[in-house]
Amino acid sequence: MKSGKKQELSNTKLLGIAGMGWMFDAMDVGMLSFIIAALAAEWSLTPGQMGWIGSINSIGMAVGALIFGLMADRIGRKNVFIITLLLFSIGSGASAFAGSLTVFLIFRFLVGMGLGGELPVASTLVSESVPAEKRGRIVVLLESFWAGGWLIAAVISYFVIPSIGWQAALLISAIPALYALYLRIGLPDSPRFAAVKTKEKSSVLHNLTQLWSKEYSRQTAMLWIVWFCVVFSYYGMFLWLPSVMVMKGFSLIKSFEYVLIMTLAQLPGYFTAAWCIERFGRKFVLVVYLTGTAASAYFFGTADSTALLMTAGILLSFFNLGAWGGLYAYTPEQYPTVIRGTGAGMAAAIGRIGGVLGPLLVGYLVAQKYAVSTIFTIFCISVLIGALAVFLLGKETKKQELV
Repeated sequence: MKSGKKQELSNTKLLGIAGMGWMFDAMDVGMLSFIIAALAAEWSLTPGQMGWIGSINSIGMAVGALIFGLMADRIGRKNVFIITLLLFSIGSGASAFAGSLTVFLIFRFLVGMGLGGELPVASTLVSESVPAEKRGRIVVLLESFWAGGWLIAAVISYFVIPSIGWQAALLISAIPALYALYLRIGLPDSPRFAAVKTKEKSSVLHNLTQLWSKEYSRQTAMLWIVWFCVVFSYYGMFLWLPSVMVMKGFSLIKSFEYVLIMTLAQLPGYFTAAWCIERFGRKFVLVVYLTGTAASAYFFGTADSTALLMTAGILLSFFNLGAWGGLYAYTPEQYPTVIRGTGAGMAAAIGRIGGVLGPLLVGYLVAQKYAVSTIFTIFCISVLIGALAVFLLGKETKKQELV
């Protein structure tokens, strides 16, 4: 009983420390969507330049997920966890002092590297540190900190950006991340990684080729498809959300207000996914929540009234972020410990390529005067492809012990 209580406290502490870093990452990404709208006015940016701000972030995330995913299988989950948050914090704070778009893009690349490396490694560390019967729920709850970060970002953006400026908002996001870094130093590494680290490590090339071996090729194909489709649609839709609201005729302040309301729906999305994932399984959560995301995206794009727009936007946040929780729980479970960091990092890196293309595609289509409904229909189809990949290629991993 005593050891069970100690384990529970350990799980709670791990969730809190990992979640804090996740929350500050989300604050930065969330504020970026509002900052893009503010910079467009301040620096007279074209739609193409606005798209590049979101895309350079994702290019950094792709590079970070690849490099740090590989490093996690070599030097440990905890060490990479610390390095990535440090890189993120420095890049985010420094970007507040950017005086031109070029300098801003350089810092956003560094922020993206830290963010892209941290997320898959954090979910891997948590997955390897908690019991199988609680693993899915705890990883989804870890992902729920993302909603908290987005909510704080929406509040800061609503009150700070219009009155003090986007620079102050970025500084606010960087400072508390350093506190999370301090907490993270005392965190133990994954017990599963500690158990295998004394053995001879495989080369990076060997780990990469293992992903496409006969034993893991199906899981890898499924993950790469679903990660690409989900990240492509998420960053295409959510980084442009305040700007799309402005295109639909709302003022910048009013669009911030509506996005704040939509953001609140992320929390029940996570909590319901956390409840369902241990009862009905990972595949159920991913397929249902991705299908709900697709339907919501379609109705958001075609909405012709404020009530329908808000309803579709709330459902979009609810289903999309619930699906993200399921995806982060599902991904580390596809591989053994020796290649888990590599597998999760590569899947995230492939996804980030979609994150590069999504915002750029929106910028191009907006410049070409395509309707918002057409743009969101593309994202609807993308998410449905991801749901289909999980349904046809995915294997259920509920309560499966990690090896």
